[in-house]
Amino acid sequence: MSAAEGPLVVGVDTSTQSTKALVVDASTGEVVASGQAPHTVSSGAGRESDPRQWWDALCEALRQCGDAAHEAAAVSIGGQQHGLVTLDAQGDPVRPALLWNDVRSAPQARRLTEELGGAKFWAERTGLVPAPSFTVTKWAWLAEHEPDAVRATKAVRLPHDYLTERLTGEGTTDRGDASGTGWWASGSEAYDEEILAHVGLDPALLPRVVRPGEVAGTVRDSHDLPFSKGTLVAPGTGDNAAAALGLGLRPGTPVLSLGTSGTVYAVSKRRPTDPTGTVAGFADAHGDWLPLACTLNCTLAVDRVASLLGLDREAVEPATGITLLPYLDGERTPALPHASGLLHGLRHDTTAGQLLQAAYDGAVHALLGALDLVLGEDDEDADRSAPLLLIGGGARGTAWQQTVRRLSGRPVQVPEAKELVALGAAAQAAGLLTGEDPAAVARRWRTAEGPVLDAVERDEATLARISGVLSDAAPLLERSAENH
Repeated sequence: MSAAEGPLVVGVDTSTQSTKALVVDASTGEVVASGQAPHTVSSGAGRESDPRQWWDALCEALRQCGDAAHEAAAVSIGGQQHGLVTLDAQGDPVRPALLWNDVRSAPQARRLTEELGGAKFWAERTGLVPAPSFTVTKWAWLAEHEPDAVRATKAVRLPHDYLTERLTGEGTTDRGDASGTGWWASGSEAYDEEILAHVGLDPALLPRVVRPGEVAGTVRDSHDLPFSKGTLVAPGTGDNAAAALGLGLRPGTPVLSLGTSGTVYAVSKRRPTDPTGTVAGFADAHGDWLPLACTLNCTLAVDRVASLLGLDREAVEPATGITLLPYLDGERTPALPHASGLLHGLRHDTTAGQLLQAAYDGAVHALLGALDLVLGEDDEDADRSAPLLLIGGGARGTAWQQTVRRLSGRPVQVPEAKELVALGAAAQAAGLLTGEDPAAVARRWRTAEGPVLDAVERDEATLARISGVLSDAAPLLERSAENH
């Protein structure tokens, strides 16, 4: 037996590229054991994965955890959102899963928006405006291009649902992950029969939506995982909702996640409905809401600029009068899908370090613009003096930290905890045992603790300059694709 103070729980993060498992002491939040195993994603026009790889990776990650996993009293799965998993009558995949970053359903997204009342209808009904990432558009694509696969499908699941069902034998999901499908009505918190009928999806094929704090099932004995039969299985949730749990977020506390793309979100008591589609009106995993906005160009774009300049990513110098919009992959916020990067204000005395700082400024400007939309002008939960929680791969970078401080004018806190999705899943599992709100469990574990960088005066001049260049250059950015 382990020397843990309390019962052990397992939190899982099944992401796009790998599955990670943490065995956590439910009393203290100490990570007792961990494991990780990769899975593959197809290249080319689509982005697909065989769900059976996720199961194999979960088994391997748990094997790496050793005896501690076998002692666990509860388990929860956090997973990549939006993926379309189609199963046959035996529960085997009909075809590889269509992942969130498979954009082949862009025509279907446009068509669904037009056919069913427009963007305002979708935002008010589901909290989302159809986009290629969302599951409903992937089902429409599959129905159009692979009707035989649709006919063979007897169950439709999301990635975290698939693994939970293999543990319990029961088809379940949760409100957090269901809210990212486009066929879950956020107002009634039920599957939307009109949308399902329009896309030809029988609601009987969908999993039961388990309530926050409810047990999804127990581990059955007809499997090869190192769990005892009867181990409690929590509802699980999508990765963003799991990370919010892992941070123990209170309403109004803003999060900036610095990854390949940038993500901003906050827990809210209000149901989000943004007809522009910029803010996704996700539900969270414990009864509130998780408005979220995404920028496409973040750490990868800035690192590319550093590489072009032959600089280390930290080799920045104060930029004066230079604007660099690093929209190397187009941009989602602001909505400039065909844009490319743009440089304005170059002089003879401009240095490479100043250009690099300008790239950071451009990326953070887009993130803060998205954050303003997430928090909303009239959200009473939004405490604009509260520290920004900075997470993700770039969060420990000095240049990122200082740029966020300078352009936000807010204190910045960098949590020391890693693997926040798996920790959030573990907190959800622990909540089954203690009856606590999982976010309260995470706060008890102090997962968000870390150094706080004091606020500095907001650099209004730089923000205004970037906004001005962006406004003036918008027609050029919108037609960049025509001249590519």
